Amino acid sequence: MFILKNSSNISQVAQLRSPKFSQTGSNCTMSFWYYNYGLSVGAAEMQLLVDGLEEPTVLWRIYYNQGNQWLKAFIQLGRLPHPFQLSLDKISLGFYDGVSAIDDITFENCALPTPAISCEGPDRFWCKVTKACIDSLLVCDLVDNCGDGSDEDNCNPDLQCNFEDGLCNWEQDTEDDFDWIRKQGPTPTLNTGPFKDHTRGTVRGHYLYMESSEPYVFQNKAVLVSPVFSPSVNETCIFRFHYHMFGKQVYKLSVLQRTVSNTKGQLLWYKFGNQGNRWIRQILHINSSKPFQILVEGTIGDGFTGDIGIDDLSFLSCTLYNGNLPAISTTPAGTSVPVTLPMNNCTEEEFVCRASGNCIQMTKKCDFRPDCSDKSDEASCAMEMCNFEDKSLCGWYPAALEETSETDSILSTNIFKWGLGRGAYLFPGQEKHSPSVDHTRFTEDGWYLFTDSSVGKFGQTADIATPVISLTGPKCKMVFWNYMSGATVGSLQVHSKSGNITSKLWAQSGNQGAQWNRAEVFLGGRSSFQVVLRAIRGVSYMGDVAVDDITFEDCSPLLIPDRPCTAEEFTCANKYCIPKDNLCDFVNDCADNSDENPNI
Repeated sequence: MFILKNSSNISQVAQLRSPKFSQTGSNCTMSFWYYNYGLSVGAAEMQLLVDGLEEPTVLWRIYYNQGNQWLKAFIQLGRLPHPFQLSLDKISLGFYDGVSAIDDITFENCALPTPAISCEGPDRFWCKVTKACIDSLLVCDLVDNCGDGSDEDNCNPDLQCNFEDGLCNWEQDTEDDFDWIRKQGPTPTLNTGPFKDHTRGTVRGHYLYMESSEPYVFQNKAVLVSPVFSPSVNETCIFRFHYHMFGKQVYKLSVLQRTVSNTKGQLLWYKFGNQGNRWIRQILHINSSKPFQILVEGTIGDGFTGDIGIDDLSFLSCTLYNGNLPAISTTPAGTSVPVTLPMNNCTEEEFVCRASGNCIQMTKKCDFRPDCSDKSDEASCAMEMCNFEDKSLCGWYPAALEETSETDSILSTNIFKWGLGRGAYLFPGQEKHSPSVDHTRFTEDGWYLFTDSSVGKFGQTADIATPVISLTGPKCKMVFWNYMSGATVGSLQVHSKSGNITSKLWAQSGNQGAQWNRAEVFLGGRSSFQVVLRAIRGVSYMGDVAVDDITFEDCSPLLIPDRPCTAEEFTCANKYCIPKDNLCDFVNDCADNSDENPNI
């Protein structure tokens, strides 16, 4: 069937109507080939006309000249329980010059399920009227898979939500960047988002969607939070939902599980990128020894054609929990917790060894040499070697942000800052500008420290610092491995900070290749200072900065011997002994520069 016309009449519409269909099954789809070619060929759309529903539902729409070619269209009809027709409308809003055609219309999986003679087994359900035998995972999922509604009878409404009457017992997260929007019909932006919901399959049905247009920006997140569920001890809890990810700039949809209320939780599932103009069913099996919540998180992509929809959320073999999840403390880094000290006679200028109560000079705390028998003087200090494999920061802590409270920086995921990462957590395409393996184990399960450049703005800095180091030896150096790959990598710097004075010791900028590179920073003899790693964000998200395997070598202060220096040794002004071969070698071996004095 085709239309061929050259006309300048205004607002002409050509309609092609289908026969009337009585109903369809839950997996019904329609496909056809179309041709829309010409300088002013205009638009065309397929509409669903349901008996008893005045407003048509748009199922498919095409604009403008598509070239001299046949293209295939796919439409998801789903379960339609009432009689309906399809209408292909060709619209001319002005001068029309072109050819529009349709061919090879095909309906698939549109019949109701076939009756079965028997239906046995714990994983099967026998429909009451149609006598179809369906998978038990389809029971109480807000979809009439039987064709008679019996698989949706006697379901717990607290375990289902189709958004027809609001959010049910789900809630919008208060720690995200914006909220999911309840919607009927198409989303406001062309070429993205659903035309209709999944439950009813018409313009009357509701769903939730994430708007990707301004003022929202790349990596902004919208999070929907489930009610609290009891531990799934004897039986696996099953979560079912339908999602719609259509548009060139669709980014990411994730599902997470948490057992602590003020955390993001553990990633269970994610989907990345354009999945086509259709609703897709997803099933997740959840095991938890603690009460838990489910989080559905949508993330904005690089532009406005990135709307994401969700609908028909349901749980099977799950029980609601009568209570709330616990919360972890958000005490800012660096805030001390009172410690019960042993009996001692130490002064305020001395450190109390935790096991014995012995007193040592405060300058011996955090100097890379244990002076207490229990090593408690080095317990809360920078570690000599850190590979992050125990998922800790080894004493390093983020420096306070000027415009952000410490509590916000702990909870927020939308701040340019240092954090732990691993290759296993990368999304498709992210490996082009982030390490897919760590340096320690060289596997995707190994951990490293990195800054996520997908958040923040050009030129923003992220600092992470050691606790105060009281004293180091003259040969002290810091060795680490860094990874700086990507088209817009910023800079990595190492600073020494003493009080309010910060000095740059080392810096590197730009793309260094998709590999781990060794760096060495000479520290020498210093006192009461911190080492600061500073990352500076580049112009875009394509350039994370990562470090791994940080070691402090030869950093213990020199020891004053309990004997006189030998004839082969030089006595420093501070009473240290060094080999005479180290005199006048441009290295401060004594830590007081007396070995480099020109008057020696």
